[in-house]
Amino acid sequence: MSDPAARPPAALATGLALGLTALLAAMLSLFAWPAATAAPKDVPIVVAGPAQAVGPVSGALSQAMPGAFQVSAVGDRAQAESAVRDQRAYGAIVVGPTGAEVLVTSARSPVVAQLLTQVGAKLGAAQQVAVTTTDVVPLPPSDPRGAGLVAGLLPIVLGGLACAASGTMLLRQRVWRVVTAGIFAVVGGFVLAALLQGWLGSLTGSLLANAGVLTLGIAAVSFSVLGLETLLGARGLGLGAALVMLFGNALSAASSAPELLPTGWGALGQLLPPGAVNSALRSVAFFDGAGAARPLLVLAIWALVGLVLTLVPGRADKAHAA
Repeated sequence: MSDPAARPPAALATGLALGLTALLAAMLSLFAWPAATAAPKDVPIVVAGPAQAVGPVSGALSQAMPGAFQVSAVGDRAQAESAVRDQRAYGAIVVGPTGAEVLVTSARSPVVAQLLTQVGAKLGAAQQVAVTTTDVVPLPPSDPRGAGLVAGLLPIVLGGLACAASGTMLLRQRVWRVVTAGIFAVVGGFVLAALLQGWLGSLTGSLLANAGVLTLGIAAVSFSVLGLETLLGARGLGLGAALVMLFGNALSAASSAPELLPTGWGALGQLLPPGAVNSALRSVAFFDGAGAARPLLVLAIWALVGLVLTLVPGRADKAHAA
């Protein structure tokens, strides 16, 4: 490989500028495209009420917004609320003899909650029935838009990247890099939980459980990037940053919902640490852990794979020798 310093300055400057331009375009595409094209697709909701009323409501939903909702029927309001609280549905429309009630969960997604409220109002106006809206699992009054929770993802990602990068530069022994990342994950997780819950009021539920999720999230980022650096050297740091910062943040759907991103991209985002920690934290903080198993498993896999790549004897030596 030729030495970059030996190339003509004009060629080097041009190549660097073009490379940075390509990176800028990629960043814009990753962050702006999902937001600009956001639209509901197969958002799971339930409709409850008499059989003769459920059918027309489901049909009206399909006609008003084709492909937007994945509608399931349940028998009564209690079953509808259970589906919402268990995160099997984003919301529900309960049809009664004198009108309809829309159940939403702003703690899961304020955007979807607003969408369902608007859809319910339109259906009520079209059928000339009264419609009320109930937020079954609301966000805390101190942070009704969930801004603190969304903003809290960035320190997790940046902190994990900074920990991995500084560890590889300052600590020669891999075991001490892991120890540092582990201590940072635990302390950082508790500090973030205390700030988000105790100061900003963005979280509810058990402080210890919330701190545990944040700890696992930081560990997933730090350990995975450490593992990639061990395997690929400096290129591993770049790859790790791209995965968790560019793809992970852009596709986390923290400010919307995975079902609102372009087809396939929302599901991919839930397999990356930022999307997984957002889903797990919402589940633990607001839904008593319902729906937390899968995102917690995703985070655990990222952390475990990173540990294996970092600590398996001989792996790092072979990678760097190559």
